[in-house]
Amino acid sequence: MSFQAYLDNIQTKTGKTPADFRTLAAKKGLAGPKGLLPGIKAGDVIAWLKQDFDLGHGHSMAIVALLKGMKKEGDK
Repeated sequence: MSFQAYLDNIQTKTGKTPADFRTLAAKKGLAGPKGLLPGIKAGDVIAWLKQDFDLGHGHSMAIVALLKGMKKEGDK
């Protein structure tokens, strides 16, 4: 499955776009414009996404990669 397919599935499930997740992560104090904030671990983001959006580990890791800037929308 491509990275974009993960993002598409996440949007279908949650109704949230990648931009929405960036905004929400910033409001929760997890991420900023340059990635995860100091001291924030992937597990912190995963726990939030599982709790608030019922995302599984794989889909949560896709959002982590997006927030860290490791992947971007449209990536395969």
